[in-house]
Amino acid sequence: MSTTKKIHNVLIVGSGPAGYTAALYAARANLEPVVFTGLQPGGQLTITTDVENYPGFPDGILGPELMPLFEKQATRFGAVVEWKTVTKVELAERPFKVWCDDELYLGQTMIVATGAEARWLGLPSEQIFGGAGVSACATCDGAFFKQKQVIVVGGGDTALEEANYLTRHCSKVTLVHRRDALRGSKIMQERAMANPKIEFAWNSEIDEILGDLEPVKRVTGVRLKSTLDGSTREVPIDGVFVAIGHKPNSELFKGMLDMDSLGYLVTEPHSTKTRIPGVFACGDVMDRVYRQAVTAAGTGCMAAIDAERFLEAEGH
Repeated sequence: MSTTKKIHNVLIVGSGPAGYTAALYAARANLEPVVFTGLQPGGQLTITTDVENYPGFPDGILGPELMPLFEKQATRFGAVVEWKTVTKVELAERPFKVWCDDELYLGQTMIVATGAEARWLGLPSEQIFGGAGVSACATCDGAFFKQKQVIVVGGGDTALEEANYLTRHCSKVTLVHRRDALRGSKIMQERAMANPKIEFAWNSEIDEILGDLEPVKRVTGVRLKSTLDGSTREVPIDGVFVAIGHKPNSELFKGMLDMDSLGYLVTEPHSTKTRIPGVFACGDVMDRVYRQAVTAAGTGCMAAIDAERFLEAEGH
C-alpha cells in the first residue's frame, strides 16, 4: 500500500467505556482519533442489563443504552468510529500499523482498550439466563439479590472475594467448588470460612442452570453434579455468579507488549504507558483488580491525556 496514506494522530483499539472515554478526550484535544469497535461494540456493558453504579444515572440505565451515549459524545467532538475489528498490528516502528483484514491504518500513537471477558462454564443455559440471574460480576449485580440465595462458582481469590461481598446483600451464599480444598489465599479462605452466611458445596460442579422463561426470565435453581461419583441433585437458588477468572483480550499484542502471567498488559506505575513509546493501555485489558465501567473510563481519560502529551512533546 502507498506510504502517502493518512497518518492519524491516535488509533484506539476497542470501544467500551475505556475506548470511548479515550476517544472523547482525544477528540476534544482536536486529535481526531479513530476508534475500532471490535467484535463487541460497546464492550461488556452491552451484555449487561441494568447498570446502577455508573455515576450520573440515579435511576440506573441499561448497558445497551449507556454505550451509544458514550459513542455519541465522542463523535460529537470529532472522533471517527470504524465498525471494524482489528486483525493485526505492527508496533516495531512509527507510524504504527493497524489492519482490519486487508485495510491498513497508520497512527502516531495507539491506545489499547480491548477489554477482557469473563471465563464461563460453557453451559447453554448460562447464556440463556445471562443478565437474568447469571452474572460474572458481584460488585455489578449483587445489589439485585437482596435477601436472596445465590451460588458462586470457583475456588480462587476471585470466587472468595465475590462470595464475601455478596453476603452484604444475600441471605445465603453457597460456594461451589470442583475439589475439596480452595485455591485462594489463606486470609481469603479464613474470611470465607468464618462468614456464617457462606456455605460450601465441595466436589461439585454445575451441571445445568434451571429457570423460567415466562412470564419473566429468571433463575430458579441449579443441578449440581458430584465430581466424585457423578450423582446429581437440584438446589433452589435465585442467582449464579461465575467467578472462575477473566481473560484479557490481549492476544493481538503477544510478543510486542509486556504482559503479566494472566495476559493483562503491563503499564508504568501511575500511567497508561506501555514499554513501547506512543502505545498506551487502558481499561480491563490492563486492570486485573477493579474491572468496573467507571474505572475503565477513568483510565481511558488517562490514556488520552498521556497520548496528547506524547504528541505535544514531539511537536505534533
